Parts: sequence; C-alpha cells; structure tokens
Amino acid sequence: MSARRVDGSSAFAAPPGGSLVVIGNFDGVHLGHRAVLETSSREARAHGLTTVALTFEPHPAVVLGRGAEPTLTTLERKIELLGRVCPELTVVVEPFTRELAALSPADFAERLLVRALSARVVVVGKNFRFGSGRAGDLETLEALGRKLGFEARAEPLHGDAHGPYSSSRIREAVAAGDLATVETLLGRPHALTGNVVRGAGRGRTIGVPTANLDGVAEALPPYGVYACVVDRLEPGEARALAKAVINVGERPTVGAGFSVEAHLFDFDGDLYGARLRLHLCARLREERRFSGLDELRAQIGRDMADAKDALAARTPTGASWY
Repeated sequence: MSARRVDGSSAFAAPPGGSLVVIGNFDGVHLGHRAVLETSSREARAHGLTTVALTFEPHPAVVLGRGAEPTLTTLERKIELLGRVCPELTVVVEPFTRELAALSPADFAERLLVRALSARVVVVGKNFRFGSGRAGDLETLEALGRKLGFEARAEPLHGDAHGPYSSSRIREAVAAGDLATVETLLGRPHALTGNVVRGAGRGRTIGVPTANLDGVAEALPPYGVYACVVDRLEPGEARALAKAVINVGERPTVGAGFSVEAHLFDFDGDLYGARLRLHLCARLREERRFSGLDELRAQIGRDMADAKDALAARTPTGASWY
C-alpha cells in the first residue's frame, strides 16, 4: 500500500488538528527509518495528529552543487515503502530550489512547517541542518518551536552491534557486494529497476535469452553475476514474475559494453517495454572475460545452477514481498 503523495507543501490541506512531521531523505527506507516512522505514527494517533513525512526532490546536495550519493530507492519506490510502514502516512514531496535553500531558519520553520504543514511536532535526525547556509541545527529548531508552537526533537539512533542504521552504511555494503549486510539493514534485498529494451540478441543465439534493463537509477553493486527475484511493475502494483540470474557489467567476452541483463527462469514471453524490479538476493561471482562463446555458455550454465540453489528458499509474491 502506497502512502498518500502530495507534490509540494502548497498543495497540502493542513489538518485542523495539526500534524506530526518527520523530516528526512528516507533513502532506502531502512530499519532505522522504519523504527522512527512507527514510533511517530503511534504518537500521532495518540494525540489526534496527522503523520507527515517531509522529503525533498531533487536531493538538496544536487541543487547546491555538492553532488548526491548514489540512490538506494527511487522516489516512487520510497513512497511505496513508506506506505508499507505507515499506511496512513502523507508524504509531502517538497521541490528543493535555490529559493528554498535561501530561506532563513526562522522563515523555513514558519512558512513550511507551521503555515503549510500545521506542525505540532517535528522529528528530525540528530545532525539535521536547515536554512540558508545550513545555519539552523536541532537547537535552533527547538528554539523556533517554542516560539512558533511546535515541539522539535531528534529521534534516538537505531542500530545493531556494528553501528547505527544509515543509508551511507548500506551504500557502502552495496558497493562492496555485501548483499547479506544490505538485506539485514534494509530488511529486504536491494533492488534495481529499469525498462526492458532491445539488445543485440546475443543471449538468444546461445540459448540464454536475456531482458536488458535501461534507465537503472539505483546504486549498482560491483560488476558480476547475481541471483535475483523479479517483479513486473504495473501502474499501482508489482506482480511477481520469476526468479533469475543477472549480469551487471561490461560483458568483456563479447565487448558489448555496460548492461544490466537478466535471464528469467521458467519464463517465456515478450517483455520489451516492461518495467522490472530485480531484487538482488545473492552475489555469485565477479565478472570475467572468457576465451569464447563456448566457455561463456558453459559458465552461464553453472551460474544458472548456482542461482537456482541460492534462490531455493525465496518465494516471489509480487507487491507483498519486501
């Protein structure tokens, strides 16, 4: 179930009872995000408040020229996952502009949080900064709250024996190909999403047809071969499609350049134009150059067997899975 999305605070109908606003990027919607949202949702219900997640698009670092980190979840996927944590949640996607960045901390709090969102409680991370030049911090927000009529606080960090749950920690694990850690921190596998486009057809000529994905926006793991579960995305839903083995990389044996391509098991159909989500469940091996198509074909056979073994306990069930 997706949360209700509102594009811009100006389109938000402020509830008469006020709102509890959680501010964040929520990239990955990891276990830490989930804990904060679950706690905030319970508090909001107890006090008759509307639960609001305030996020910014594009990422402020992009607008301010600092460059953003690779994303774990697209905006659409983020909103879908937020809704699974908190079905009654309203996600306000505020366009981040240089004009917004230039607001003083006081103007940010008064115009956006109080006037537009009717905030009674504002929850942020401990390192939250806001306002022109990032001049505002948690202490600033608390002082503004006392003046403007809302309570501000930082939610305690949630984590495990290795440290706090964080999007940065998960990105590092994705980049290292440590999918077990990624799944532990997210509570689900990391996924890649893209549209199926026509390739050169080489896979079909060696008996292993593949779906080539274009437009993948999520953080990529190291080049190599992976076992995954595939959903087909339709408007408003995700439908379980198949288990698969995928290759992420440059395909050095045939010199075909970069691709994310998947061979789906027990599937026969036309996927051109379809939008797929690939849940990365296990890393099988690094990408390698082979002496020719015969050696490549033999290795693909071994990869397929390894992928089926790795996925034996996985049951794809579409939108209800992860």
